[in-house]
Amino acid sequence: MATNKTDANDADGLAHLAEVGFYREVRVKGFDSMLTRTLVAARTKLVRIKTEISNQIRGLMKTFGLVIPAGKGSTFEANVRARLGEHSELAAIILPLLEAWRSVRLRAAELTRRLIGDARQSEACQLLMTIPGVGVVTATAFATAVEDPANFRGSRSVGAWLGLTTRRYQSGQVDYNGHISRRGDHQVRNLLYEAACVILTRSSAGSTLRDWGLKLRERVGLKRAAVAVARKLAVVMHAMLKSGELFDKTAGAPV
Repeated sequence: MATNKTDANDADGLAHLAEVGFYREVRVKGFDSMLTRTLVAARTKLVRIKTEISNQIRGLMKTFGLVIPAGKGSTFEANVRARLGEHSELAAIILPLLEAWRSVRLRAAELTRRLIGDARQSEACQLLMTIPGVGVVTATAFATAVEDPANFRGSRSVGAWLGLTTRRYQSGQVDYNGHISRRGDHQVRNLLYEAACVILTRSSAGSTLRDWGLKLRERVGLKRAAVAVARKLAVVMHAMLKSGELFDKTAGAPV
């Protein structure tokens, strides 16, 4: 806010902020947690690249009337090679993409196996995976983001920390809640949203949390209900890490 922005004025402003205590301390994650989070991020990136390449191959071949049937992994590769048999010129373009897809797929599988192996050795991950819809990636990402449950005074604050609570705007007679803040760890937030969607659409395991989410879905739609379930899921997961207890399907939905 200084009239002239210089390095000296910036340093003086930071010194004033430190003097009056107008700042918040930032918790630095441990080396092991950062290493595991890097593994999750690298694996997620490779999976996305693999999907993008396979979609690109499907789109390019469809231009020439070659439609690849639904299938993943080796089935997808076999279908591509079978349809390129009589198109040598097109094969010279598509096969390098297919080789890149195959290489990325192998590297992603290696990181996935390592991630699963680490999760088997982690008590926190094994505890969180007792929740229907929460898998290895979501449990690992959440556990390494939170680290010590004592870092939060209450479980409710975890939802706000991950940006899953609505923003509030108040001025005079105007007072309304907007979209979620989307602050904090976007990777964990996205994974919790995906887990919530699984709970609401694919999971057959009954629980009070799922029943609450299904009722909310009827009133506000899937997307908003999934966000609400994701926030409550974060609260439940933190409470489980704090207490060390398994997921209770009959427990009341957390507030």
